[in-house]
Amino acid sequence: MNNLLLVFSHGKESGPWGSKFRTLANVAQGLGAQVLSVDYRAHPAGTHHDQNAEGEADRRVAQLLSMTLPAHRQLVLVGSSMGGYVSTVASARWAVDGLFLLAPAFYLPGYAHQDVTPRAQRTLIVHGWRDAVVPVHNSIRFAQQHQCDLHLLDGDHRLNAALPKIDPLFGLFLQQVVHGLSTPESTLLQPAACTPSDPISTLKNC
Repeated sequence: MNNLLLVFSHGKESGPWGSKFRTLANVAQGLGAQVLSVDYRAHPAGTHHDQNAEGEADRRVAQLLSMTLPAHRQLVLVGSSMGGYVSTVASARWAVDGLFLLAPAFYLPGYAHQDVTPRAQRTLIVHGWRDAVVPVHNSIRFAQQHQCDLHLLDGDHRLNAALPKIDPLFGLFLQQVVHGLSTPESTLLQPAACTPSDPISTLKNC
């Protein structure tokens, strides 16, 4: 049994193998975590879901919650944009130790849960000041309401240029989840090196 399981949920127009998730997966695997990345695009009929369909965000929530996860002791959900919304809504149904959210799509029209509450031991949000897709003030509002950690970086919605700053934030976040919130930073383990050949699993709703 892996002690720590990470489940990644990609954004509306991206996929499970985007640059953000590959970067964060390397960090997680360096700490010995198992990593799963959900493919929300694939349709059981062999086609693709319409990413612009009404209710797509909440269809993805149902897809995530229908999956049987591998055995684990701690669970961290990581979501980008629409995937941030999906991960947060799903946290109400699962025992989640950590939520790591990148430009989460909160308070957007057409999403069923307009006042979603994070159900995790620890939640951290990263948002770019220059986000033209999901207003940065949405994350500020959410973090203030739920008293979440919030990091505002110089970046757009994709946050690719901010990855060098997100990488260490994510590593520290995972270590704090594993060791508990009261663990002093000086005692946290440094992540081990991870080779590009390390496997990353992709989950599909088949």
